[in-house]
Amino acid sequence: MNSLSRTPAWRPWAGAVLLLLASLLIAACAGHQWASPADLLAALGGEDSLRSRLLLQWRVPRVLAAALVGALLGLSGAIFQGVFRNPLAEPYLLGASGGAALGATVALLVPMHLLFGLPQAWTLPVLAFAGAWGSTVLVLAVSRVAGATDAAGMLLAGVALAAVLGALRSFLMLALSDETVSLQVVLSWVLGGIQTPSWSGLGLLAGASLACLAGAMALARGLDLLGLGQDAAQGFGLDVARFTPLAVLAGSLVVAVAVAYGGLVAFVGLAAPHIARWMAGPLHRAALPASALTGAIIVTLADAIARSVLPPAEIPLGLVTAVAGGPFFIVLLARRLRSA
Repeated sequence: MNSLSRTPAWRPWAGAVLLLLASLLIAACAGHQWASPADLLAALGGEDSLRSRLLLQWRVPRVLAAALVGALLGLSGAIFQGVFRNPLAEPYLLGASGGAALGATVALLVPMHLLFGLPQAWTLPVLAFAGAWGSTVLVLAVSRVAGATDAAGMLLAGVALAAVLGALRSFLMLALSDETVSLQVVLSWVLGGIQTPSWSGLGLLAGASLACLAGAMALARGLDLLGLGQDAAQGFGLDVARFTPLAVLAGSLVVAVAVAYGGLVAFVGLAAPHIARWMAGPLHRAALPASALTGAIIVTLADAIARSVLPPAEIPLGLVTAVAGGPFFIVLLARRLRSA
């Protein structure tokens, strides 16, 4: 009887892992020129041909980067929904998107590699990361100075800061663009798109993703207690005033890593935690890794669609996820209003 009761609990996890593996295979085959599984096996086996080198040096690293970016977005969405106790919360809630977009705009319009000697390949992800992380730190500082350290105060500070950062980005786009700089590059990044990393860069992203997952798992118990309400959480020994900004900073760090490699990809951080809770239940020790797994599947498939639907052009990844995520958000909002 016990074995029968345990079996269904693992079945969704096994199905999700198999779906991720299938998604990775489909995405590795998809592109302007489709490859077959035999081509992938030949490339992985060391075949020295142009097709194999392109698969190993460009497509496979990009597919794996897409999976990791999706995992980070799903993980951060679960953290933010747990912190704010709101199923409609998403990773860009506190101005991370505005900060990342501002950093990317500076990286793309200002020749930072000439001014400070930074490698051009690192300028964009570094400034996008700094913008996303710095904006959240600024939101927490503003809310603390204003004496509004609760969730509502952070949200209001985030909305205000996002408006300011959006205005600054628009000003920079108008002031720094000329006939030699195309604003289409900035808009393309803002709409989302996986940056194809080198294998060393992919290793860095994988290490950062594992560290983010480990840090998120350390927050699992606190997020579960916070879901009971602030008074109940305090009664169980959780220091809510200390835990809330700590969890927000951790979630924003996860978002910052994701946007550094993937730009602003919409709706993944909103949808993935909901799908994950259907699979793993509400407790965060299971919901956090399930959200990461779900986000990895979504972004891997969405990136495959973005690369292969209109060859040789590439659709911005954020447009694909927005088209799919918009209806999901409307259904989710309708269900929440109906239950209220």
